[in-house]
Amino acid sequence: MMFDEADPLLNRLRTLALAFPDAAEKISHGHPAFFTTKVFAYYGGSVKIDSVYQQHEHSLLVLVDPEERAALLGEDRCFVPAYLGPYGWIGMDLTGDTDWDEVDELLDASYRRTAGPRRVARLDLRRSPA
Repeated sequence: MMFDEADPLLNRLRTLALAFPDAAEKISHGHPAFFTTKVFAYYGGSVKIDSVYQQHEHSLLVLVDPEERAALLGEDRCFVPAYLGPYGWIGMDLTGDTDWDEVDELLDASYRRTAGPRRVARLDLRRSPA
């Protein structure tokens, strides 16, 4: 395993990710992965620079739309993750100063791209004002 179970950033992310309809967690390639039928988020990633992998142990990997991805890549805290980057995924480093509302929005966007219409409809019902 490539993570610490007691990591407070992981625990905060886990709480948000597992709140989505039918979301579950598994270990994939040594990292926590949050999924329904397909993975919508990973905790931890890496980039390959000059044939050497640089770890981003405290990061969120999500699949967002191309416009949002382009905007996020303009920020120093974001990166194109190894392996998943060519498929549209983006990584964002998490710190003690992370905006968790933004993390929830990124999880929402990624969930919507991977979860299927029935689960997205259930999400919309949950998140609509009563």
